[in-house]
Amino acid sequence: MIELLTPAQVDQMRPAGRFVASVLTRLAEVADVGVDLLELDAEAHRMIREAGAESCYIDYHPSFGAMPFGKVLCTSVNDAVLHGLPHAYKLRDGDLVSVDFAASVDGWVADSALSFVVGTPRDEDLAIIDTTQRALAAAIEVAQPGNKLGDISAAIGDVCRADGYKVNTQFGGHGVGRTMHGDPHVPNDGRAGRGMKLRPGLVIAIEPWLMAGTDEIVMDPDGWTIRSDDGSRGAHSEHTIAITEDGPLVLTARD
Repeated sequence: MIELLTPAQVDQMRPAGRFVASVLTRLAEVADVGVDLLELDAEAHRMIREAGAESCYIDYHPSFGAMPFGKVLCTSVNDAVLHGLPHAYKLRDGDLVSVDFAASVDGWVADSALSFVVGTPRDEDLAIIDTTQRALAAAIEVAQPGNKLGDISAAIGDVCRADGYKVNTQFGGHGVGRTMHGDPHVPNDGRAGRGMKLRPGLVIAIEPWLMAGTDEIVMDPDGWTIRSDDGSRGAHSEHTIAITEDGPLVLTARD
């Protein structure tokens, strides 16, 4: 069921958005060569405790998950592109890291992701990160009341395909509110002018993600970490936004 929030309820989501943004900003600052993925997860966990927030991930166990997730971050490195389960791995020079984080504050959820390179970057890694960021920006720009859900999907797909990438539509954006994943599903490609009408009060996470050489994925034995099937590297950008009478409001905007 798709829920439309009142303006007051959207305002109540702002602290969750600010908190999620602050955690991702902090993690991007502390991630460096030699830092362990478990250290990043521990830092996010510390911030959750200090803020009195709640993790959306620890007990999360959807139908596709082999077990409850058990951590508070998704940390996907290099050819891992989504749902990376934090494990004992020290970041190396040039690693491409995607961090996805969702948390609940006062009963409201926000969800966001970013990608960055630690140490010396490859040009191709910076390019794919840039494409996901521009695709996200294009999608947010058309998230206007009266437009259609397909306009968001088409905006993402147009940017990604123009840059030469194939688009996987198995995983995409989603509704956000009292829970992390709700209706509607927001595919990362589609046809403009199609789908449900965007109405004020709709809150969604928009999350373009790409792999450099393919649109096919494989699952790790941990039952969570999703990788490109050809070993090419990937990137992921995500914001939680609300459709308002005045246009899109980015709840997880980072300073």
